[in-house]
Amino acid sequence: MLALVGRPIRIEVRRSLGGQWAATSIPRRLILLDSEVLRTRGEFERILVHEIFHFVWRRLSNASRRSWEAVMKAEYEGNVGGELGWSAELRKRQLTGADLARRTPAWRRYACESFCDSAAWLYSRVVRHEEFTLPAWARRRRRRWFADKFPASFEIPI
Repeated sequence: MLALVGRPIRIEVRRSLGGQWAATSIPRRLILLDSEVLRTRGEFERILVHEIFHFVWRRLSNASRRSWEAVMKAEYEGNVGGELGWSAELRKRQLTGADLARRTPAWRRYACESFCDSAAWLYSRVVRHEEFTLPAWARRRRRRWFADKFPASFEIPI
């Protein structure tokens, strides 16, 4: 089992976040969740894990982020459709080859969101979800990347 280590993160559930499920402030170490995430089984867990992994992304080394980007680049260049969450899916659809070639902010935002959505898929224990549209073989590749970077006994800094 993975262990998250670091300063506490405050989590607040709000009545409404105006159409989004969650918002995270890394400097304030705060995660806001829309109360709607409590209405559907598994949504709270999936969304919370996604948001927590934004903190993990910030603590990854540049080499680890580039390694993740290499996995995403191979998928993009192979025209692999689907994703493991709408936040990555939306950004993926908006990308161009130029974004990838130049590592534009759009490409880096996609890499971050795909990382967080993949972590949510892996660690939230939600087995099936309508947003899990990435092909099984691509999921296996992502699972291997996470297993390599975060072995079972690894403490993940947040």
